[in-house]
Amino acid sequence: MRRSRIRHLGLAGLLVLGSLTAVGTLPASAADSPIDSATSATSAASSTSSEEPASAGLLDAMQRDFGLTRAEAEDRLAAERRATDLAPTARRAAKDAFGGSWFDADRGRLTVAVTSDAAPATVRAVGATGAHVRAVEHSARQLDAAKTRIDRLDAPAGVSGWHVDPAANSVVVSVVEGERDDNDVRRFVGLAREAGPVTVRTVPSAPRTLAAGTVGGDPYYTGNVRCSIGFSVHGGFVTAGHCGGAGGAVRGWDGSHIGTFQGSSFPGNDYAWVSVGSGWWTVPVVLGWGAIPDRLVRGSNEAPVGASICRSGSTTHWHCGTVLAKNETVNYSQGAVHQMTKTSVCAEGGDSGGSFISGDQAQGVTSGGWGNCSSGGETWFQPLNEILNRYGLTLHTA
Repeated sequence: MRRSRIRHLGLAGLLVLGSLTAVGTLPASAADSPIDSATSATSAASSTSSEEPASAGLLDAMQRDFGLTRAEAEDRLAAERRATDLAPTARRAAKDAFGGSWFDADRGRLTVAVTSDAAPATVRAVGATGAHVRAVEHSARQLDAAKTRIDRLDAPAGVSGWHVDPAANSVVVSVVEGERDDNDVRRFVGLAREAGPVTVRTVPSAPRTLAAGTVGGDPYYTGNVRCSIGFSVHGGFVTAGHCGGAGGAVRGWDGSHIGTFQGSSFPGNDYAWVSVGSGWWTVPVVLGWGAIPDRLVRGSNEAPVGASICRSGSTTHWHCGTVLAKNETVNYSQGAVHQMTKTSVCAEGGDSGGSFISGDQAQGVTSGGWGNCSSGGETWFQPLNEILNRYGLTLHTA
């Protein structure tokens, strides 16, 4: 039914082939890996979020996944748009005292951490932007430096990843449940603590990539791997690097040739881009899979930690959650992947490469995670703007 609808809309291009919806990211690198990720570099950035009302389908998803009323969902989306627009201004106001920022859903506003030694004028300047100000011990620069030092360590399998948590004002190291007393894990945590402020968190299982075997649906295929389309760019689309290597051929849901991987990076990163041809073309749309109307993509302004976010993929279709952390290093069995964003959105095999979107702003492509869409879990995505800048691509927007 979806295929015939897309044909009718004239979207027989890449949208048909993969989940272009606006949601999660799981590494779609081949087979059974653990859940992981032209001229000049164009700005990924984009116009400010449009003020058009949220669709009924999006509000329904917010009510279902967050337990909100419709009015509460509308208020939250409006507050998140304000926080997204405010974040760069508040960061500039904090200067060197900046300790990170996040969207506080309870307050409905952006919270900005400022070091306790900041000048009173700096604190007033941040408050004057409309953000809530919180005093912290460590600056974002200090926390990022600590994480960079931890990135140089060799992580054992019992450590699933690490990221800077601005609300905790520390680097959070995630350890797989039952592995905390493992000698290699204890040694890693000890060395991480020497690098800077560290908080240890236990997670239910290790991350894994979400590739799937060749099955029916609305994906794209490379070899015997099924993945999902992320976002249209001029000349092709972006997706997860573990889905295929440079030079690899890509087929659509109907088996026809779409194009070729022009660039791919995994591990270290988890991103790739595919050029399209053979009658396929690109459109600035993320599939709603019938749960919501298909979403137009209008830009790629980055949503803050704490904001709601949704994912679209060829296996589990449309699901929503919250941005939990940024710049996390995820330790897949194939190797570590850096600068990932963690979310509470679920995902499963075949969703890799699919779209993460917040409102009408593209966020990234699904890399990997743990859990599933029956019991829940967490999913990481590779931020989109980094991919655009790396390959000199321009996001296709409405």
